[in-house]
Amino acid sequence: MARAAAALALAIVCLAAAARAQSLDVTPRPLSVEALGGASVAVTGGADIATPVGDAGALAAADYLRDLTFRSRGIALRPARGAAKRARIVFTRDGGADLGPEGYALIAGKGQVRIVARTDAGLFYGAVTLWRLLTADGGRGPATLAPLAITDRPRFAWRGLLLDSARHYQSPAFVEQLIDRMARDKLNVLQWHLTDDQAWRIEIRRYPRLTGVGAWRAGIDPASGRRTRYGGAYSQAEIRRIVAYAAARHVTIVPEIEMPGHSLSAILAYPELGVAPADAGTQGDWGVFPSILDPSRRTIGFMDNVLTEVMALFPGPWINVGGDEAVKDAWRASPAVQAEIKRLGLADEEALQGWFTARIGGFLAAHGRRLIGWDDILKGGGALPADAAVVSWHQAGAALALQAGRDAVIATDPTLYFDHRQSDGAAEPPGRAAVVSLEDVYGYEPAPRSLPAEQRAHIIGVQANLWTEHMPTEHDVALMAFPRADAIAEVAWTAPERKDWADFAARLPAERARDAALGLAADAAPPDGKGLARPADGLSRLTSQQLDLCTQKVALNLAAPRASQGGPYLVDIMNPCWIYPAADLGAARQIRIAVTRLPFNFQIGADAAKIALAPPTTPDGELDVRADGCAGTPIAVLPLAPAAHGDGVTLLSGALPVMAGRHDLCLTFTERRLDPMWVVGSVELGPAR
Repeated sequence: MARAAAALALAIVCLAAAARAQSLDVTPRPLSVEALGGASVAVTGGADIATPVGDAGALAAADYLRDLTFRSRGIALRPARGAAKRARIVFTRDGGADLGPEGYALIAGKGQVRIVARTDAGLFYGAVTLWRLLTADGGRGPATLAPLAITDRPRFAWRGLLLDSARHYQSPAFVEQLIDRMARDKLNVLQWHLTDDQAWRIEIRRYPRLTGVGAWRAGIDPASGRRTRYGGAYSQAEIRRIVAYAAARHVTIVPEIEMPGHSLSAILAYPELGVAPADAGTQGDWGVFPSILDPSRRTIGFMDNVLTEVMALFPGPWINVGGDEAVKDAWRASPAVQAEIKRLGLADEEALQGWFTARIGGFLAAHGRRLIGWDDILKGGGALPADAAVVSWHQAGAALALQAGRDAVIATDPTLYFDHRQSDGAAEPPGRAAVVSLEDVYGYEPAPRSLPAEQRAHIIGVQANLWTEHMPTEHDVALMAFPRADAIAEVAWTAPERKDWADFAARLPAERARDAALGLAADAAPPDGKGLARPADGLSRLTSQQLDLCTQKVALNLAAPRASQGGPYLVDIMNPCWIYPAADLGAARQIRIAVTRLPFNFQIGADAAKIALAPPTTPDGELDVRADGCAGTPIAVLPLAPAAHGDGVTLLSGALPVMAGRHDLCLTFTERRLDPMWVVGSVELGPAR
């Protein structure tokens, strides 16, 4: 981590040198900043904050500022006891300024800081900006503000993050911490992914088995390696507290209840919801499951009842119904479903999903809510409500929505999928192997000028998604979110002409200092994602992240289920094969390879048959080492017997033949079955021992 942090610091210094000599340390970057003449404004302990009498929204913003400033700077601000003109900080309502529903103005000068806005949200965001100004130098104690005037308002109304609490559970305290960090970045929508194949996390009192059964699955305790019951659920009381906590910070929570696919946990709890029997033994797998709801009127009634309780918990205008990756094989094989398609006069299974979603959308509309779902909901047509919108994870899906005149939130894979690694360094948390760097995220444009103006008008926002299949801990989630969430906040808030990568990079040290002051984690990867340090001597020890993968079909950086196994491990699950590049076989006489086995717990359907297994020649198999290609006779064969009966990491070693020059070494396993899957942790070349 120290090496990664040093690389980050060096990269930021280089970028900062290219930035403007004067950079305002406020993220996201404001719309307009004007330097004013006159004296600076000193803010010290005991400084007064004035709010209009009886203005609860202004008082809440002032209290938030007081709390943040004390925790991060040690300055104790206090409510004004006298007239506002004598207070050091003043919150003011002004409906005349062209600030919009979330904009604000901040003026520092003549011994006072004034925050002006029409709305509660505007006053809140003005308070957040002032906090950032007060903490720009990373110090403690009194702060001094240069005289300036800021006018600011957001580019998009929907500035979001998705938190996947279904694949892995996060505590209410962590959810609230994430909401706080979002609010300080002026992000205002949390799409909360509460149900999926792996778990149903939201309490529905009418159907207690949804959480009593669906929220739990078999797991492994990382510390002891013993089998355990993994899971958790949010009670309705907890959800109400979290929703209120978010509302106080001007964050709207959009609940996501997946249907008709991604529904294994619901079907395990209530088997009558499914078309085919469900397998509880697969609930801890990752991927796209075949489980799908029975599209009957009984199921729709069940989901209507679920959504009635959901709407009572989440007062915002949006309800997300998922709709993505609904595998329809079970529908095709069901005579009852086929009869229903015929009875309804529908063309096929895609049209049936369209009918199902339209029926749910009508129910939501009758209760004053707007349906939103993944762009898959557009595939089957159907009479969706006119105001139904999509969260678009496909570029083509966004185009389809915009051409149809529907509102869309841009959340496209891969750039806005924060389960991708932020760099190629060995210290990165587990996730998808392809790198999506901080610079990649910052450079993303959700509404390119090439789109017709009438289509751009339907892009209501942008969202990054924290899918947690491969993030087992809250710490992992925090590192995968930040600092990339800071970047997506600027994409969502700041006018395109005001964005500047070098200026953003120059502000990163202040951002990380604020995190440190509040005890918050953020990833230390280099902003360009190039964290890989691979020695060129052809003899050094390389981790799996420093090796090359032979292919990139489904490449993952996987966590091991047991702490004793170390990790993470970089592997293409469709072709477990690694390359040690340019090995000096003129000097090396021995190869030492650390190996372990990971569960092959991936729902990949028919693609599993495409994985080629090399037959072993011994009962426990072998690790084959080949030079200059992955075919032909191995130059070394390392029996897996020493590693085959343990749960930790085993160091295998074998002799290498004398070969002049540099050679790429290909490492593959022989095995009879996919599960468990052998992986390489590291490779080291050296003299004979």
